Amino acid sequence: MCNQQRRHFISRLGLGGFMLTPLATALSGCSNKGGWPDGMAEIKWDRDTCTRCSMVISDRRFAAEIRGGPDNAVFKFDDPGCLAFWLKEKSEKFPWLTDPATRIWIADYNSKSREEMSWLDPKRAQFITKQSPMGYNFAAVAMPMPGSLDFTDMRQHTLAKGK
Repeated sequence: MCNQQRRHFISRLGLGGFMLTPLATALSGCSNKGGWPDGMAEIKWDRDTCTRCSMVISDRRFAAEIRGGPDNAVFKFDDPGCLAFWLKEKSEKFPWLTDPATRIWIADYNSKSREEMSWLDPKRAQFITKQSPMGYNFAAVAMPMPGSLDFTDMRQHTLAKGK
C-alpha cells in the first residue's frame, strides 16, 4: 500500500530540514533587513519613542538616530527639531557627540516607504519646511532646493524658535 522507500525519503527530508533550520536562522541575521545603513539600529515604527520628547516614532519622514560613544549608545528621534535640541542639551554630558566616529542619520523626506527608506548624513543634507511631528517643521532632503537650509542653519532656526 505505502511505498517504503518513499516513506524513508520523507523521514530523512524532515530530519534534514530540522537540522538546516539553525543554519538558515543564522544566515538570515546577516542580511541588511529593511534597508538600514551599516551601524544603524532598526527603528521599530509605532513602538520606539523619541529620546527627547518620548513621543512614539511613527512618521518615518522625520526620524533620526545617533549612535556613538564608548558604549556605542543609540538615541532615536521623531523630529529633526528634537535632534537639534538634544544635541545642544547633551553636549556636555556626552562629549563624544563631536567625535567624528559618532554616527548620525536622518530620514530622507522623499523616501518611498518604510520598507524603502533612504538615510542621510544631516551634515550633508538640506532641510526644507514641512509640517513635522513636534512642530519644528523641518525635513531632510538630499539635494538643495529653493529656500532649503543646511544642518547648521536649521539647528540655529530651531533653537531660536525654542521649545
